[in-house]
Amino acid sequence: MRFACFVTTVVLLVAPPAAAAQETATEKSAAADVIRRMDELERSLALRPLVARLTVARDARRDAVIARAKELMDRELLAMADDITRHPETGWKEERSVKILTDYLTAHGFDVEPGVAGLKTAFVARYRKGTPGPNLGVIVEYDALRGTSRDFHGDQHSAQGPVGLAAAVAVGEFLTSSKTPGTVTVYGTPAEELASPAAKTLMQNAGVFKGADVLIRSHSSTATQAPGPGFGSCCMNINVVHYVFSGAPAHQHQAWDGRDALMGVIELFNHIDGLRKTVRPETKIQGIITEGGKAPNVVPDRAAAEFWIRYPDPVYLAQVTDRVNDAARGAALATGTKVRIDLDSSSRNGISVAALNDVAFVYMKRFGATKVDDESGRPLPYEETGSVATQIPGVGVTAHSSNGGYHTFEMEADALGEVGHRGFLIDAQTMTAVLYHFATDAPYRAAVKREFDGLKGLYGEYLAALRTAYPLPTVPEPTGN
Repeated sequence: MRFACFVTTVVLLVAPPAAAAQETATEKSAAADVIRRMDELERSLALRPLVARLTVARDARRDAVIARAKELMDRELLAMADDITRHPETGWKEERSVKILTDYLTAHGFDVEPGVAGLKTAFVARYRKGTPGPNLGVIVEYDALRGTSRDFHGDQHSAQGPVGLAAAVAVGEFLTSSKTPGTVTVYGTPAEELASPAAKTLMQNAGVFKGADVLIRSHSSTATQAPGPGFGSCCMNINVVHYVFSGAPAHQHQAWDGRDALMGVIELFNHIDGLRKTVRPETKIQGIITEGGKAPNVVPDRAAAEFWIRYPDPVYLAQVTDRVNDAARGAALATGTKVRIDLDSSSRNGISVAALNDVAFVYMKRFGATKVDDESGRPLPYEETGSVATQIPGVGVTAHSSNGGYHTFEMEADALGEVGHRGFLIDAQTMTAVLYHFATDAPYRAAVKREFDGLKGLYGEYLAALRTAYPLPTVPEPTGN
């Protein structure tokens, strides 16, 4: 009876088509024709029966490899996650965490290549007994957040490595014991919370991910939800921009002899506040002052700010960025200073693949995920810069693991408690199940590839459609007296 009920659940709870999932009303309207074709692609894949066939059928081999991942988590890897949580290391400094992860991988049949792409705390670990066949990629992260009082794992990256290791080791062992063609590669990606530069983009550009057929990762979550298919990003498209103001020093008693670079930065913040009412409501412009002078009695001749400019699509983001840059130039003119504008890095849309998302969602629920939202969410690719997710299909697994908000001490505390441990265990089992199906089921691999290639082929048309959606107003020269 429980078996029959589970079949019904699988059939009914697969994500709806793409049109329901694109993020803004503007996207749905301007790109309606492209989204219609996305819908047609999704329907042609017949994902509901495919997902049901994979997840409902009795499969002793699948259950055994999932049980192995659970055993590794219970016996060793939840404790490893706790240990990394208690020893936070921020981006590019994660040496202790990397050693723990790579030592474990080495001891479990992986050859580790450290320092890939010229990044000290990046690594690639390849399964030693792999054979020609599907290359199953596992992305792990391990950097902590920078805090004002202390660094902390308020996004639970401390668990992403152990979760990924459980899936990688369990699936690698299965490939060998069952003589299933294929291999497993673990990609250690540092400094996810530091967008300058984006580590995964550097690794992608260096060819580190070349040869991977699928990529999978986990992440903390305040709920359990299946992303919709289509184009999107974790945290909207982002431009990270540095504004460096140059002035002239003087004694503060004779400040008129200098030009105050800090005032240039302050005026930039004021000008941006003036912009906010004339940009679309989905826009986020967030900044901090990174340099503000050295002494109160000296007019600062150098000051700087870093801004993260975000929007759900990259087309309107470009307009907003131009306006913020003009605000910086205006601030410099108003204060008699000069400004240098440096675009440090950018994150763009990736491709969200329903054939992977839906299978993962069914398993998360099957393994007991809590705070389940059965409505399909916005498109959400598996990595947060978008660079890799436009080239290789993949999935992010995000079972509910915290009752606190993202980037909070409450989320860090949950990483050490029952809600975190439960979510991490579900993530590890789910990742293992998805990789198992990708390795063993050729029609499933073909469906993933067909969906990914189809969406990738539509992305250029999608952007072209959006370029007609944001006309710039014509501003006349002032007239009259």
